[in-house]
Amino acid sequence: MTFHMLWVIALGLSMDAFAVSISKGLVMCAFRWKQALAIACCFELFQGIMPVISYVIGLQFSQMIQNWDHWIAFVLFALIGVNMIRERLSSDDELAPSLISLKHLLTLDVATSIDALAISVSFAFLSVDILLAVFIISLTTFVIAFIGVKSGHFLGKKFKSKAEIFGGLVLLVMAEKILHEHGVF
Repeated sequence: MTFHMLWVIALGLSMDAFAVSISKGLVMCAFRWKQALAIACCFELFQGIMPVISYVIGLQFSQMIQNWDHWIAFVLFALIGVNMIRERLSSDDELAPSLISLKHLLTLDVATSIDALAISVSFAFLSVDILLAVFIISLTTFVIAFIGVKSGHFLGKKFKSKAEIFGGLVLLVMAEKILHEHGVF
């Protein structure tokens, strides 16, 4: 696998993290560098860990991963998306300062990194330098996720209280897209 192909794969893998980061930025009342960096670092960490796990496991569990990865990601995205919308609709208050819980962020990290787990099985068979692949995937994801949080915050300031509903809808669309890509409907 060429160096160029690794960058293309990294960019593709980071797109889910980008979309979710936008949804997280949308609900930030005030942009917090620390929180934006934490979100980007968490996505980077999971996108980097999953290829290593996949590389080590190799083919042993690849069929199981491919059979269930889309369902796991669908459920996680759908639950979080519905919860974001429900919380916004049930609250009469203006948006409170939005701190993202670690549990919530870890759930999103797992959901967005399942593709990295599945695609990286091939790295073991293609003699890919796993350290280089992890570096490229992690770096790309960090930059893309940070840009997503910053962009989402910019849009969130313009849309105010509708931003959390929009963020939830983004996650629901991603959940639907996952099932559509896997031929469920």
